[in-house]
Amino acid sequence: MDAHGAVLNPLSKRIIGCSLRVAGTLGNGFLEKVSENALAHELRKARLGVEQQRGITVMYDGVMVGEYSIDLLVEASILVELKTVAELSSAHRAQCLNYLRATDMHLCLPMNFGPPRLEVRRVVFDL
Repeated sequence: MDAHGAVLNPLSKRIIGCSLRVAGTLGNGFLEKVSENALAHELRKARLGVEQQRGITVMYDGVMVGEYSIDLLVEASILVELKTVAELSSAHRAQCLNYLRATDMHLCLPMNFGPPRLEVRRVVFDL
């Protein structure tokens, strides 16, 4: 396991545990914002640093060409992208990879709080 994995794997397990508590308590199918707020609260209860709707910019040739908001940034090291859809798709994976490229981070957890149950993936970007 590399240095990133040694830090990010235990942290990602804690994040997933918090998401399971949220899904078990609220259920699935609420709007993304409700799930985001509940997960942010649960992460803070677990004493993790959380930023909601963190802005990122995409640069090309020294020029800003785009702006996005990450749903959650946990401990300044893991991105969490929340969805409420039938199932996560390759488009959600691509979104996470783009966010990772733009931030020079290594791990994004796309989470689907849509019915019928919580779905979590790990998207890793190695520079």
